Amino acid sequence: MMSLKKIAAAAVAGACVIGLAACGGSGSSGAATDLSYPSIELGKTGKDLKASIKVFSNRTDMAQASYPGTSWKQYVAEFNKMYPNIKVEIQTDADYAKDSLTRLQGNDWGDIMLIPAVDRSDLSTYFLPYGSTSDMDKEIKYVHAQEYGGNVYGVPSTGAAVGIVYNKAVFAKAGITELPKTPEEFINALKAIKSKTDATPLYTNYAAGWTMGAWDQYIGGTATGDNKYMSQELLHTKDPFANPGDGTHAYNVYKILYDAVAGKLTEDDYSTTDWEGSKTQMNSGKIGTMVLGSWAVSQMKAAGDHPDDVAYMPFPISVDGKQYTSSAADYSYGINKKVSKDNQEASMIFVKWLTEKSNFAYNEGGVSVAKSDTRLPELYGDFKDVKFLEDEPAAKGEEDLFNDLNSDSELAINTGGDSRVQSIVEAAATGSKSYDDIMKSWNEKWNSALKTEGVDVKYTTVAK
Repeated sequence: MMSLKKIAAAAVAGACVIGLAACGGSGSSGAATDLSYPSIELGKTGKDLKASIKVFSNRTDMAQASYPGTSWKQYVAEFNKMYPNIKVEIQTDADYAKDSLTRLQGNDWGDIMLIPAVDRSDLSTYFLPYGSTSDMDKEIKYVHAQEYGGNVYGVPSTGAAVGIVYNKAVFAKAGITELPKTPEEFINALKAIKSKTDATPLYTNYAAGWTMGAWDQYIGGTATGDNKYMSQELLHTKDPFANPGDGTHAYNVYKILYDAVAGKLTEDDYSTTDWEGSKTQMNSGKIGTMVLGSWAVSQMKAAGDHPDDVAYMPFPISVDGKQYTSSAADYSYGINKKVSKDNQEASMIFVKWLTEKSNFAYNEGGVSVAKSDTRLPELYGDFKDVKFLEDEPAAKGEEDLFNDLNSDSELAINTGGDSRVQSIVEAAATGSKSYDDIMKSWNEKWNSALKTEGVDVKYTTVAK
C-alpha cells in the first residue's frame, strides 16, 4: 500500500452537502487521452455535454447559507449559465485532511477532489493528467504544485502569500506607526499592545490545533529569501532548526511564538482559545495579531462591524534588510482517472471555469492561479515592498524526498504538524523546556532522517 501523509485542513464548520445531482458516469475507467486543460475553450468545448459530477472540498463554510462571500451554490449557478447540462454537486467535510485520504484509497470521492498529501509518484494512480508541465506552465501559476514526471495532475484552487492578520485600530492605539520587520520589532509591538490597549497582543488559536500548523508556512522563502530552500536545500541541510544568528530561518520563526507565550503576550489560557470566536474578536479589536494564511482575512472582515480594521502584514523577518513572502498554491483540484470520459471532460471544464472565469481566488483573498490574471487582492496592500517568491520544484529524482524525511523524522512540517507547534506553546507557558532544547530535539530527528534516507548533506545551519 502506498504511503499517505496527513495534511492540515482549513475547514471551518460541520460537514454538509449541496446536492444538485448525483455523481454520474459509470463508463470507461481509462483517461480521456485526447483531453487536456490547454485545449479547452470555455463556452465552446463540451457545450452540448451532459454530465453530473461530484466535487469533494474542505470549504465547509462556503456551503453554509450564512456564508458572507460567494457560496458554492452561487458559483455552481453561475457555471450553469455557461454549461446548463453539467450538473455539479459539492460535498464538504470538516475533517478533510483525514477523510480525504480514506476516501481516496476507497475511490469514494466522486470526480473532483482537493488532492491530499500523497506521494508525487502516486499521483498518476488516482488522478487524470491535465497536460504536460511545459504546456500547463503557459496556462497556470504554481505549475509544480502537483506535478510529476513531466505531467500536471492538480490545478491549485488559489495561490497565497503568507503573513500575519492584524487589527489596524489596535496598532494605532498602541502607537505602532510602522509595521515590524524583524522578530525583535514584532515582540516590541506586542509589548506595546499589551501596555497600551486591552487587546490580546497575539492570539495563538492553540485549541483548534490545525491553526498552529500555519507557523510552518514561514520557514521557507519568507525566512530565507531563497525560493529553492524548502524544495531543494532543506532536504540536504543538517541542523535546519539551529540559530543562524541573524534573525532568519526556521529558528527565528518559531522563536517568535515561544517568546510571545513566555512573555505573556498571548491569551491567558491557551487551552481555551476559540477559533470561531477569534474571528469576531479580531474584527472588534480584542485581538491584535494572529498568525494565519491570507485566506483568513476575508473571514475576519466578515465577522463583525469593523471590516476595515482587519488587515494583513508581512511576516516580521528580514534577510539582509529585505522582506520576502512565500507565494504558494493552496489545495489543488485533482480529477478522478477512474470515472467516465464524459465526467472527466465535464470535470476539467469546471476546474478551468473556476480558475479563469469564477473570480474564486480573488473573492477569497487569494492570488489568481490563471497566468493571464496578474491582479493582487487589496489585502496585500502592505506588501508593496515585499518580494513574492514561488518555490522552485524539487530536484529530479527527489520529488518524494521531503515527504520521506517528514515521515521518518515525524516532524510533519507543513503536513499537519499541529501538535509539534503546540508543544512550543506548552513549553513556553509552563517553562518545562527551553526553546533551544526544543530546536535541538527537532534537529536530532531531522538529522536522523537524513541518515535513514542516505541523503548527501550539503549544508549546515550555523551562526553567521
